[in-house]
Amino acid sequence: MSPAVPEDPEGLKLLIAREVAALRAAAGRSAGVRREEPAPDAGPARPAEPAAPACSCGTGRDGHRCGDPGGDQDPWACVCATLPAIPVSAALLAPVEDDGGRTVDFVVRAGNHVRSAEWLDAPDRQVGQRLLAARPGAEAGGLLAALTGVLSTGHPLRAHPVDYTEWRAGRLHRTTLLYDAASCGGQVLATWRPAHVHTELMSLEAQYIASMGWAHFDLLAGTTTWSDGLCAIFRTGPDGRMTLTDLCDAVLAEDVTRFGLLLRELFDGEEPSGTDIRFNVHGDVRTLHVVGRPVIDTHGLPWAFYLIARDLTPQVRSRERLAASRRQTERLREEAAAERRVASALREALLPTHSSQIAELGYAVAAAYLPAEPDAAVGGDWYKCRVLPDGRILLAVGDACGHGLGAVARMAQQRHALAGLAHAPGTDAGDLTTWLNDLICADPSGETATAVIGHIDTGRRLTWACAGHPPPLLLRGSSATTLDSSHRGPLLGLLPGDRYATATVDLRAGDVLLVYTDGLVERRGEDLGESIATLRRRLATCSGLGAQHVLDTLMDLYGREEFADDTCLLVIEVR
Repeated sequence: MSPAVPEDPEGLKLLIAREVAALRAAAGRSAGVRREEPAPDAGPARPAEPAAPACSCGTGRDGHRCGDPGGDQDPWACVCATLPAIPVSAALLAPVEDDGGRTVDFVVRAGNHVRSAEWLDAPDRQVGQRLLAARPGAEAGGLLAALTGVLSTGHPLRAHPVDYTEWRAGRLHRTTLLYDAASCGGQVLATWRPAHVHTELMSLEAQYIASMGWAHFDLLAGTTTWSDGLCAIFRTGPDGRMTLTDLCDAVLAEDVTRFGLLLRELFDGEEPSGTDIRFNVHGDVRTLHVVGRPVIDTHGLPWAFYLIARDLTPQVRSRERLAASRRQTERLREEAAAERRVASALREALLPTHSSQIAELGYAVAAAYLPAEPDAAVGGDWYKCRVLPDGRILLAVGDACGHGLGAVARMAQQRHALAGLAHAPGTDAGDLTTWLNDLICADPSGETATAVIGHIDTGRRLTWACAGHPPPLLLRGSSATTLDSSHRGPLLGLLPGDRYATATVDLRAGDVLLVYTDGLVERRGEDLGESIATLRRRLATCSGLGAQHVLDTLMDLYGREEFADDTCLLVIEVR
């Protein structure tokens, strides 16, 4: 049974150290041992003497072979015989000096057949040529200076990068070559290879595109190899590979156990399923999906690990932003629903049904509220229609500025204020409108409003005042007209002390009076007069209908349109 996985980085490091030590001990018991000395009863080893190839450097004696004895032979004169065994491009270069003894070029003394790029000649085809003739881009790419430095300093080159560019056959070619070179008896032995073969370049591009990389951990030798893609994810640079214990320090504390479980399964020789692990990369938390695979030897020991990681940080952060946006949307939705519930309750309380007393006096009333937004319950529009103690019928339609609960509150204040003022004896519609205006003006937090306020007396005469509101319409027979609004006063709450005038209209049996708020007729880009004329024509089509049928017809005609504002309609039929 495997021991428990530590929950802290130091404990995880100890687990790794114990497992690696156990693996090395097990591997050491079955490992072969190199004998540095021959066995005591064994004679000295005598290697076979292979036939030496012919020298191609052109400096040996006539008929000389690399294996021939000769006390005066220069061993460097035959180094060219080893070049064909080198698996990368190789050449022996002799310096060319000017009169001052300064190296200005090299001559290709010998070379092998390996081409470092399809468009470059193999070195053995350039024997006898000067380097700048065979490689015209050597000076601009810094190769000539690097090889000269090998001669002058004696220090070899190791994987020295050269960006080589050359015009060939009318086309510009470019590649990056890695040079290794050393001084050889006054000459330079150089090898070079492409920095990346085509498949390596494709692999590198795939790593960058997929934001992924891999690492190889040799547990027995203690070496670590990282791909360029993984170095990019951890921002380590090409020489900044991290060991398994280094990764323990980079794992977030909350994910140490998860990383430990992954390693535990690898040490047990299993292939764990992928898991998401967060790492601290220079102060930035990165989420990686890590997959591991052990490399098992013939004895069943995992002598190495492969870890493949894909950076999921952009997707994780995108999901987090989306989740935060959804939470905010849900919170706003809940707040809007709560506001609609409150507004709906207020609507039921503030937009009442009509008393049976009005019907007893010979009138039929129908009213409706049409919100601009389908989900809204009520706004600043309001109406009132009731019988007063003196037998008159109070009717009013108003529009408090704004939307939402603020407009609902102002609407409630204005409606209740009117209800209280209407009970004062001997008042007419002008008085009520004037007093309501003074109350709104006296409120420092008040907003403007519009209203039509009127009375229908026992003689069926309508007396009405208007405060910045659209005029009522009267349907008589098959004709609909707009009541004269020349007496209309300013908006409520605009001019304190202003006195509102009234106008009168005699009503007849069969008449239908329509009072409405501006949301019914105001349209963006449309003249208000034209909109009211359209409403008159539609009202005229309701000839002979009762109050409720008139209201339903108008709602059907306007219900399919988009309203820029809330709308309230009050229909009174004279019977």
